[in-house]
Amino acid sequence: MKKYNLIYSLIILVVIAMGCSKQDGIDGDTGFLSSANSANLAKIFDISNDNSGNVKITPLGEGASTFKVEYGHGTGSSASAMVAPGSNTTHSYPEGSYTVSITSYDIAGKGTTNTYPLALTYRAPENLAVNIGGDMTVSASALYAKSFLVYYGDVANEVGTPMAIGQTLPFHIYPAGGPYDLKVVALSGGAATVQKITTLFGLPLTFESPTMNYFFGTFGGGQAFAKVANPNASGLNTSATVGKFTRGYEGWSGTYSPLNIPINFAQGKKVKVYGYNPDPANIGKKLNVELEWSVGGNPGNGVAVLKVPFTTSGAWEELVFDFSGNAGIPATARFTQLVLRFNDATDGAGAIVYVDNFRLTN
Repeated sequence: MKKYNLIYSLIILVVIAMGCSKQDGIDGDTGFLSSANSANLAKIFDISNDNSGNVKITPLGEGASTFKVEYGHGTGSSASAMVAPGSNTTHSYPEGSYTVSITSYDIAGKGTTNTYPLALTYRAPENLAVNIGGDMTVSASALYAKSFLVYYGDVANEVGTPMAIGQTLPFHIYPAGGPYDLKVVALSGGAATVQKITTLFGLPLTFESPTMNYFFGTFGGGQAFAKVANPNASGLNTSATVGKFTRGYEGWSGTYSPLNIPINFAQGKKVKVYGYNPDPANIGKKLNVELEWSVGGNPGNGVAVLKVPFTTSGAWEELVFDFSGNAGIPATARFTQLVLRFNDATDGAGAIVYVDNFRLTN
């Protein structure tokens, strides 16, 4: 009997000794904690596609009590984060390549570190829309844009003017001449960009550009305006294309053209126009040039109005509208709309005249 009791006691001692050989009952083999590898980066990184640079990082590994994520970017406390099992952390990265380190800790404090490559490429902005106000204010919008650069196109080697999302740049005064190409570049925050170029509408106005939108709206029944081939490319005006003005039924009929670049009286107070009258019956009838919607409202509409008659038919002539004698117009007035009428003294439709080469001079 004593023999059996001794054997039994030895078995108990062996079992106790084997149990005490492990630290607090934890197996020292922690290889399973680092189960994430390059094959499952998609499970670790959730990369936003909106150019915010935000990356959600979810550590993987069973049996870990906590994780330390080192972003591979940033300084101080913003360079890393402690993450509980099943949780994640989010960090904002500039475009580029990074190495993220994740250390898995067991409850005994033993850590196992693995590194993972992370590459961010920002997408090009989309649906760029540019808004140009009558006094050359500029704003823009685009999906996935971080900011914009605006190039007014009036100086050599121009450095773009920064413009934030939602910002409107104030008015820009162009020098005399032109036309000018306004370029707006949408920035992604990385290398990708997209741009839009707009040829600005102002004086001088020649109807020769194949890309410019020579918009002339109309008012009055039967009134029309169109860019057409020169009906008599000779003499004073041999240009290929001109504007065709077709008079409406009412005497008040006419056209209006909003201008991206205002007519600036600081650069001249005479508007010169080439005019062509194909009908001898229209000799002596007058073309109106009316300048409206001044910047700041001074002067008001109806003040800067002049009428000059056609003196011939069958040949181009120069009509001069000299506003310098109008005391009601400030010397620095800027007008954002050009209005044309013809023979507004009477009703009657169908008269046709042609105009070209609008210039502002002294």
